[in-house]
Amino acid sequence: MTRPVFVVNGPNLGRLGTREPEVYGQASYADLVALTEAEGAALGLSVDVRQTEDEAQMIRWIHEAIDTAADIVINPAAFTHYSYALRDALAQCPNTVIEVHVSNPAARESFRHESVVSAVSTGTIAGFGIESYRLALRAIAAIRSSH
Repeated sequence: MTRPVFVVNGPNLGRLGTREPEVYGQASYADLVALTEAEGAALGLSVDVRQTEDEAQMIRWIHEAIDTAADIVINPAAFTHYSYALRDALAQCPNTVIEVHVSNPAARESFRHESVVSAVSTGTIAGFGIESYRLALRAIAAIRSSH
Protein backbone atom coordinates (compact mmCIF):
# COMPACT_ATOMS: atom_id res chain seq x y z
CA MET A 1 0.00 0.00 0.00
CA THR A 2 1.39 3.37 -0.97
CA ARG A 3 1.45 6.18 1.51
CA PRO A 4 -1.49 8.53 1.14
CA VAL A 5 -1.56 12.08 -0.11
CA PHE A 6 -3.75 14.36 1.98
CA VAL A 7 -5.32 17.16 -0.06
CA VAL A 8 -6.30 19.65 2.62
CA ASN A 9 -8.46 22.67 1.81
CA GLY A 10 -9.21 25.60 4.05
CA PRO A 11 -12.02 28.10 4.53
CA ASN A 12 -14.44 28.99 1.77
CA LEU A 13 -13.05 26.45 -0.71
CA GLY A 14 -16.21 24.41 -0.34
CA ARG A 15 -17.92 27.34 -2.07
CA LEU A 16 -15.88 27.14 -5.27
CA GLY A 17 -18.02 27.77 -8.33
CA THR A 18 -20.27 30.23 -6.51
CA ARG A 19 -17.70 32.24 -4.57
CA GLU A 20 -16.29 35.08 -6.66
CA PRO A 21 -16.19 33.11 -9.95
CA GLU A 22 -14.34 36.02 -11.58
CA VAL A 23 -11.43 35.26 -9.21
CA TYR A 24 -11.76 31.52 -8.51
CA GLY A 25 -13.39 30.30 -11.73
CA GLN A 26 -16.50 28.29 -12.48
CA ALA A 27 -15.26 24.92 -11.20
CA SER A 28 -17.07 23.69 -8.10
CA TYR A 29 -15.59 22.00 -5.06
CA ALA A 30 -17.06 18.73 -6.37
CA ASP A 31 -15.09 19.35 -9.60
CA LEU A 32 -11.92 19.86 -7.55
CA VAL A 33 -12.50 16.60 -5.66
CA ALA A 34 -13.20 14.69 -8.88
CA LEU A 35 -10.11 16.11 -10.58
CA THR A 36 -7.79 15.29 -7.67
CA GLU A 37 -9.18 11.79 -7.22
CA ALA A 38 -8.92 11.03 -10.96
CA GLU A 39 -5.40 12.46 -11.22
CA GLY A 40 -4.31 10.61 -8.11
CA ALA A 41 -5.64 7.33 -9.51
CA ALA A 42 -3.91 7.96 -12.85
CA LEU A 43 -0.63 8.55 -11.01
CA GLY A 44 -1.05 5.59 -8.67
CA LEU A 45 -1.50 7.83 -5.64
CA SER A 46 -3.93 7.24 -2.80
CA VAL A 47 -5.60 10.64 -2.45
CA ASP A 48 -7.69 11.76 0.53
CA VAL A 49 -9.42 15.11 -0.15
CA ARG A 50 -10.65 17.16 2.82
CA GLN A 51 -12.08 20.63 3.41
CA THR A 52 -12.79 22.60 6.58
CA GLU A 53 -13.57 26.11 7.72
CA ASP A 54 -11.73 25.35 10.98
CA GLU A 55 -8.06 26.12 11.56
CA ALA A 56 -7.83 23.63 14.44
CA GLN A 57 -9.20 20.86 12.23
CA MET A 58 -6.58 21.62 9.57
CA ILE A 59 -3.86 21.33 12.19
CA ARG A 60 -5.25 17.98 13.37
CA TRP A 61 -5.17 16.74 9.76
CA ILE A 62 -1.55 17.89 9.40
CA HIS A 63 -0.69 15.93 12.56
CA GLU A 64 -2.51 12.90 11.12
CA ALA A 65 -0.51 13.25 7.90
CA ILE A 66 2.72 13.33 9.89
CA ASP A 67 1.67 10.27 11.89
CA THR A 68 0.73 8.31 8.75
CA ALA A 69 3.72 9.46 6.65
CA ALA A 70 1.40 11.15 4.15
CA ASP A 71 2.49 13.78 1.69
CA ILE A 72 0.37 16.93 1.75
CA VAL A 73 -1.17 19.17 -0.87
CA ILE A 74 -2.56 22.12 1.06
CA ASN A 75 -4.60 25.14 0.13
CA PRO A 76 -4.69 27.01 3.44
CA ALA A 77 -6.89 29.72 1.87
CA ALA A 78 -7.01 32.77 4.16
CA PHE A 79 -4.94 30.92 6.79
CA THR A 80 -2.03 31.24 4.33
CA HIS A 81 -1.42 34.80 5.39
CA TYR A 82 -1.51 34.65 9.17
CA SER A 83 -1.79 31.18 10.69
CA TYR A 84 1.46 30.64 12.52
CA ALA A 85 -0.12 27.60 14.19
CA LEU A 86 -0.68 26.00 10.77
CA ARG A 87 2.84 26.97 9.72
CA ASP A 88 4.29 25.37 12.86
CA ALA A 89 2.31 22.16 12.24
CA LEU A 90 3.55 21.98 8.63
CA ALA A 91 7.13 22.60 9.76
CA GLN A 92 7.02 19.23 11.55
CA CYS A 93 6.15 17.33 8.37
CA PRO A 94 9.10 15.25 7.11
CA ASN A 95 7.40 14.47 3.78
CA THR A 96 6.51 16.57 0.75
CA VAL A 97 4.25 19.56 1.38
CA ILE A 98 2.96 21.49 -1.63
CA GLU A 99 1.08 24.73 -1.07
CA VAL A 100 -1.54 25.35 -3.75
CA HIS A 101 -3.81 28.24 -4.62
CA VAL A 102 -6.57 28.46 -7.20
CA SER A 103 -5.87 32.14 -7.83
CA ASN A 104 -2.48 33.85 -7.85
CA PRO A 105 -2.14 35.60 -4.46
CA ALA A 106 0.81 37.68 -5.71
CA ALA A 107 -1.46 39.28 -8.32
CA ARG A 108 -4.14 40.18 -5.79
CA GLU A 109 -4.55 42.48 -2.79
CA SER A 110 -1.34 43.28 -0.93
CA PHE A 111 -2.45 41.46 2.24
CA ARG A 112 -2.46 38.24 0.19
CA HIS A 113 1.18 38.60 -0.88
CA GLU A 114 2.61 37.13 2.33
CA SER A 115 2.45 33.38 2.90
CA VAL A 116 3.55 32.16 6.30
CA VAL A 117 3.43 28.53 5.09
CA SER A 118 5.60 28.88 1.96
CA ALA A 119 8.84 28.74 3.92
CA VAL A 120 7.93 25.31 5.33
CA SER A 121 6.53 23.94 2.07
CA THR A 122 8.46 21.97 -0.50
CA GLY A 123 7.01 24.23 -3.19
CA THR A 124 4.08 26.40 -4.17
CA ILE A 125 1.77 26.20 -7.19
CA ALA A 126 -0.67 29.07 -7.72
CA GLY A 127 -2.84 30.72 -10.30
CA PHE A 128 -3.90 27.80 -12.49
CA GLY A 129 -7.41 27.32 -11.11
CA ILE A 130 -8.10 23.81 -9.92
CA GLU A 131 -5.37 22.63 -12.31
CA SER A 132 -2.98 23.75 -9.54
CA TYR A 133 -3.99 20.56 -7.72
CA ARG A 134 -3.21 18.35 -10.72
CA LEU A 135 0.23 19.96 -10.98
CA ALA A 136 0.84 19.41 -7.26
CA LEU A 137 -0.05 15.72 -7.50
CA ARG A 138 2.24 15.33 -10.50
CA ALA A 139 5.04 16.95 -8.51
CA ILE A 140 4.49 14.52 -5.64
CA ALA A 141 4.53 11.56 -8.04
CA ALA A 142 7.76 12.82 -9.60
CA ILE A 143 9.39 13.36 -6.20
CA ARG A 144 8.38 9.88 -5.08
CA SER A 145 9.71 8.27 -8.24
CA SER A 146 13.07 10.02 -7.85
CA HIS A 147 13.63 8.54 -4.37
